[in-house]
Amino acid sequence: MNGALFVAKTGLSAQDTSLKVISNNLANVSTVGFKKDRAVFEDLLYQIKRQPGAQSAQDSQLPSGLQLGSGVRVVGTHKQFSTGDLQITEEPLDVAINGRGFFQVVQPNGDLAYTRNGQFQINSDGQLVTAEGFLLEPAITIPDEVLNLSIGLDGTVQATVAGDPNPQDLGQLELADFVNPQGLEAIGQNLFVETAASGAPQLAIPGEAGTGLLQQGTLEGSNVNAVEELVNMITTQRAYELNSRVISTADEMLSFVTQQL
Repeated sequence: MNGALFVAKTGLSAQDTSLKVISNNLANVSTVGFKKDRAVFEDLLYQIKRQPGAQSAQDSQLPSGLQLGSGVRVVGTHKQFSTGDLQITEEPLDVAINGRGFFQVVQPNGDLAYTRNGQFQINSDGQLVTAEGFLLEPAITIPDEVLNLSIGLDGTVQATVAGDPNPQDLGQLELADFVNPQGLEAIGQNLFVETAASGAPQLAIPGEAGTGLLQQGTLEGSNVNAVEELVNMITTQRAYELNSRVISTADEMLSFVTQQL
């Protein structure tokens, strides 16, 4: 009975963690560039009471043996980087990546971080920054009295200013890609940082080396499917209830034994 209680306890803990992952996905259903997570489970160690394939007699073997599992745990979360729905905003500083890749931004400590959120703004120095004020890398400075700002599919940034009909080249946006983007560390604020699991960033012009093209006046929405997450939430709730029922049943069996002895 004690073994059943422990196994059910691990099931409750795992389903509770799964629900936290689902709730975080649902909380970010409207977050620009958000990528949903999925909990990854694995079974725990087994007690081998009878070894599969062991000799049961001189000329016979055990076909399956006796193996008792000790429960489950959440071994990790898998970040899914499928492209979210593209939403047209017609704002010149809104840029979406249609495909692989990340924008590079400079954190206050000088380290680079990576984001799919292309909802840029202009700071007091005329530089493109994120909503948190982090500078875009490479830096793009917008001149005063801009009449029209154009960001091409390949990241080329041009601007037309008052008194000059010829567009000015302001620079070019670059994208960073990773061999294993699931290995990036999410640090909040729509940012990721490089880890040993993700590999080093590979810089490329948008549309080259497998990276996506840029879409000006568009934002990439969250890739969370609310209906799918609600179904997952119901499944998680049912699994939690079943593990709770196991604990109740084991407790009743223990109570029966103690009362009868």
